[in-house]
Amino acid sequence: METVIALCRRLLNFAASIEWLGPLLLRLGFGYFWLETGGAKLMNLDAFAARFVDWGIPFAPLSAALSAGTELVGGVLLMIGLFTRLASAALGFNMIVAIALVVIGDVNTLDEFVELDEVLYVLVFVWLLLAGPGKASVDHWLAGRLGLPRRD
Repeated sequence: METVIALCRRLLNFAASIEWLGPLLLRLGFGYFWLETGGAKLMNLDAFAARFVDWGIPFAPLSAALSAGTELVGGVLLMIGLFTRLASAALGFNMIVAIALVVIGDVNTLDEFVELDEVLYVLVFVWLLLAGPGKASVDHWLAGRLGLPRRD
């Protein structure tokens, strides 16, 4: 039994020593996703703006450019962990608008709602907004340089 407890302690200590890795991997993967989708939308901005017109979104060309730009810039910021909370708020707002103006009309049940990709995206952005970018980020480094509180 002592061997099992010792092994559990070692595993927990190891997991604690690499806790910085989880937020980093999430930011890198999720940030790249937004960088790529935002870039693709900007490269095909006329088609993306036409979809905004179809959805009835006001000021479609401007709204489409702002939405795509938010995804591209927000994705880069998430990847490097700079202004992570601000980027998460902007990207989360972008997804809330998408839910409210585009996809909610096709939703009839709670099951259908929670299965929307946009809902999952919003939940990840809320997590990043509340938990922050983690230790392996420019935000964490800047907080230390500026003497601001940071989670160590």
